[in-house]
Amino acid sequence: MTGLYITDSYLKSFEARVEAVSDGKFVVLDKTAFYPNSGGQPHDTGILVRDGEEFPLAYVGLFGGKISHELGRLGLEAGDEVTGTIDWDRRYLFMRSHTACHLLSAVIFKETGAMITGNQIGEDRSRVDFSLEEFDRSRLAGYVDEVNEIVKEDRAVKTSVLPREEAMEIPDLVRLAKDVPDREEIRIVEVEGIDLQACGGTHVRRTGEIGSVEMLKAENKGKSNRRVYFGVCEGD
Repeated sequence: MTGLYITDSYLKSFEARVEAVSDGKFVVLDKTAFYPNSGGQPHDTGILVRDGEEFPLAYVGLFGGKISHELGRLGLEAGDEVTGTIDWDRRYLFMRSHTACHLLSAVIFKETGAMITGNQIGEDRSRVDFSLEEFDRSRLAGYVDEVNEIVKEDRAVKTSVLPREEAMEIPDLVRLAKDVPDREEIRIVEVEGIDLQACGGTHVRRTGEIGSVEMLKAENKGKSNRRVYFGVCEGD
């Protein structure tokens, strides 16, 4: 099952059918817009509704190639028709933060060639780790300033899905210091004129939606590993 978020990160609600239920609380749908915990982006929260009865989600994860929705209360059964509604404020914050992550990695990669060694998007703050030789807070702050200039330019952000062989021919497509998952198709996220990365997460349509990016903290995490904590703020 492919998540509906792959082609539409702005889908807030959807209709689906329950395909299977395990232990009374782990639900697999025939389709879903809920993002599962993966790639440094936390899972979505929200509710499933059956005939007016609400079932809040405690967790969404990817298991054995299927997206599983953990219910906060029991009651759904296979064959049930449901409406899923995403906690949009949480999702949209993660979309803005994830796109900001791409911009920061693009700027640092262009300036230094550093790869991403880790990342985690959060509600209060997000972080990205880079394979930088030198630890210089002022330079890192300067990279964030460059990101904010790109945000102000309000560049388009587009997604596409390519066959793996075609995608892997794109130079510098992978910024993570690890291999791309072995999949037949690779999803590409492009920031117009700035960046092109393989990514399965949710993103905004234009950089201007990010608002602004604030560097909260920078840490030296050991040999050639530098960490930047940042937050996104609403624009004026």
